[in-house]
Amino acid sequence: VCLTCCSRDVMVKIDQICHKNSIKFFTGDVFGYHGYMFADLGEHEFVEEKTKVAKVSPGVEDGPDTKKTKLDSSETTMVKKSVGFCQLKEALAVDWSGEKAKAALKRTTPDYFLLQ
Repeated sequence: VCLTCCSRDVMVKIDQICHKNSIKFFTGDVFGYHGYMFADLGEHEFVEEKTKVAKVSPGVEDGPDTKKTKLDSSETTMVKKSVGFCQLKEALAVDWSGEKAKAALKRTTPDYFLLQ
């Protein structure tokens, strides 16, 4: 489900319904130069392709590049990962007075507070 131009109450209500029924939910809007986007994918599983690291034998190469890790782009491995997304209601109800929230405050864009 994708929403735009909706009130906060409507977005929270529809996200709760989608989350309860394991339906992916996206919402967003733009206000001039400022905008937002939110995604609730529930429990989302995906596969990530990782490049294998090639081990360099000591003494084979000389120079400053020998200390750098070599990536072998011809060999990759697939890694299965899972991420749990929070609901919109939880994202909007963050208590910014706690210690954990103070650390996250440095990484939070000021646009988040404009949209509140």
